[in-house]
Amino acid sequence: MGKAFQYSAILLCVVLELLISGSEQLQSSQGETLLRIQRLLNFPSALSSWNSTTDFCNTEPNASVTVVCYENSITQMHIIGNRGTPLLPRNFSIDSFVTTLVGLPNLKVLTLVSLGLWGPLPGKIARLSSMEILNVSSNFLYDAVPQEISSLASLQSLVLDDNMFAGEVPYWIGSLPVLSVLSLKKNMLNGSLPDSLSNLDNLRVLALSNNYFRGEVPDLSSLTNLQVLDLEDNAFGPQFPQLGNKLISLVLSKNKFRDGLPAEVTSYYQLQRLDLSNNKFVGPFPQSLLSLPSVTYLNVADNKFTGMLFENQSCSADLEFVDLSSNLMTGQLPNCLLRDSKKKVLYAANCLATDDENQHPISFCRNEALAVGILPQRKKRKASKETITFGVIGGIVGGIALVGLIYFAVRKVKSRKTIKRPNTRPIAESASAGYPSKLLSDARYISQTTKLGALGLPPYRTFSLEEIEEATNNFDTSAFMGEGSQGQMYRGRLKDGSFVAIRCLKVKRSYSTLNFMHHIELISKLRHRHLVSALGHCFECYLDDSSVSRIFLVFEYVPNGTLRSWISGIVPGVYSNNLKITDVLLDQNLVAKISSYNLPLLAENKGMVVHGTSSGASKDLSTSARINQDPKVDVYDFGLILLEIITGRSLTSKNEVAVLRDQLQASITSDDPARSSIVDPGLRRSCSDQSLKTMMEICVRCLLKNPADRPSVEDILWNLQFAAQVQEPWRGDSQSSEGSPVSPTKRARLHITIH
Repeated sequence: MGKAFQYSAILLCVVLELLISGSEQLQSSQGETLLRIQRLLNFPSALSSWNSTTDFCNTEPNASVTVVCYENSITQMHIIGNRGTPLLPRNFSIDSFVTTLVGLPNLKVLTLVSLGLWGPLPGKIARLSSMEILNVSSNFLYDAVPQEISSLASLQSLVLDDNMFAGEVPYWIGSLPVLSVLSLKKNMLNGSLPDSLSNLDNLRVLALSNNYFRGEVPDLSSLTNLQVLDLEDNAFGPQFPQLGNKLISLVLSKNKFRDGLPAEVTSYYQLQRLDLSNNKFVGPFPQSLLSLPSVTYLNVADNKFTGMLFENQSCSADLEFVDLSSNLMTGQLPNCLLRDSKKKVLYAANCLATDDENQHPISFCRNEALAVGILPQRKKRKASKETITFGVIGGIVGGIALVGLIYFAVRKVKSRKTIKRPNTRPIAESASAGYPSKLLSDARYISQTTKLGALGLPPYRTFSLEEIEEATNNFDTSAFMGEGSQGQMYRGRLKDGSFVAIRCLKVKRSYSTLNFMHHIELISKLRHRHLVSALGHCFECYLDDSSVSRIFLVFEYVPNGTLRSWISGIVPGVYSNNLKITDVLLDQNLVAKISSYNLPLLAENKGMVVHGTSSGASKDLSTSARINQDPKVDVYDFGLILLEIITGRSLTSKNEVAVLRDQLQASITSDDPARSSIVDPGLRRSCSDQSLKTMMEICVRCLLKNPADRPSVEDILWNLQFAAQVQEPWRGDSQSSEGSPVSPTKRARLHITIH
């Protein structure tokens, strides 16, 4: 019995020793992992105390570093660097770094902030299957959020703020069963939000500010635990989001919300912070927001809120900040906002009866309210069923010249992107074939344009105002595409599902529909595969005298952006002539189309009006209009487009144009290396030497200072057609090896990496 007990004791000691040895080995292994992390992070100052003798599980935590262990295994690690930490060196590998992290298999909480991490976040981060909190904010991580994160069933908090993550919020985000915090602030994320967000029953914080999101916010009313919603500085709207009533902080500032506030906003009794500033909210300001029991911060500045404020309005006792500035409010500022000096109250640019801050006269607020449709209009204007439009003169020149350009522009684009061409279904043209002789005298190339024709377009027709409003969802802000001297542009969708671009022009003078009918006849026939063609029009007329108040022109929608975005990707240049590289659009088949060609425009703010040819319309043209009728002006503009294509860079000044033109001239007769220094590499690899030389020569001639020395449009076409002919037999492996265009995200990434 004694020997048996002795053997048992010895066995117990051996087992204990093995267990202790095993724990020490595990601890030693994780210690080595932490030291490797220190090396991979380039020995940051926050980890300067770490060495081979450090007892990581028993080190004193501080603001920069915390390591927490449970049963000799690391479960939490927080490393926070200095704000503004630059990128880690070029030899840093995010993949190796995450592979090393996986050596801490029981890690539940991981915080890596401001450490200079860069690269796409590897999906293998999901191998840390016990992860509950992941925070990698304030680094330089880019590309999409890896889908592998969706397998982290225990993930409660995902914080990726202040990085360069791109793409849309993935639909799988709604499959994280216990996620309570989702923070993606200050990234490059875009698109609309997935409806799957409404599946996150435990979500308490949703922070998506400072991104490029757009469209309607999904219905979040089922998220009964949601307390913080931050959507600042995006393009959400126009409808106010559907939310639960347990919110503590709601920030919707700097978006495109424009409708009135729903009544349930006044029942957010737990709300402490409400920021609706810098939107286009309309309708009466709910004064009960001032008396919400918990509110401390209220900002509704820069909207179109109306209504009369009263001196005896009550306020929350906790209210500390109120900004009512730049709205359309009248009446008296509530005494409860003035009595307490601790409250910061801003209310300028309204129509309040006070001298404390700059106020508009009451008539201003009333007129502005009428303009945005908040109050009933005294004189309602209804749509006419008549036809209308702009007309065309000098822009035809640009359309014909572009036929030659298209071979080179599209060849360059196609060397970067392969597109399948869908079959097009020709649709018969039923518009009248006649042309007003007065306009034809200025349209030298109209016959050639109509002869070449526009393929696959429906017949030109008259639209009703109801159709225009339905296509744009009542001119919803989400349909707004931009505004310029040629009016406001909206993206619309017709009943048949096709997309269109709708231009809205306001007419200030009293013109009848007859003043525009000659222009209508011209534009209805002005169709070409290289012009953005009009599909129809609509008049809106005043009820009292039937004069035209607004003109709507419906154009085909061209989806692939401007030619410049494919060539240089930079903001538009400084030129004011009609033919610009930003006016050359690419459709779904990468066929180029000119938009904004020289139409008689209604730009009242610049003193320009539409001039018809019938009685009652002035026959005088503005100086700029007369200049733009000279084909040699279009030739110069065409030269600018060629110059951007050839050099692959945007043009920022006339001096730069002159310098580049002279460099181009010198390189034509020089050897190939000289051309290599100025010609865009993608174009140089895609064109034969003779073809490229010809294009360079015609570009230089187009940019000559004396208009008389510039070539004619016919001369340009002949030279470009010759360039196309000598290009056709030429073959080069470089054409097939050219990669896809570099995305803006990757360009930014490369720039950061290099520096």
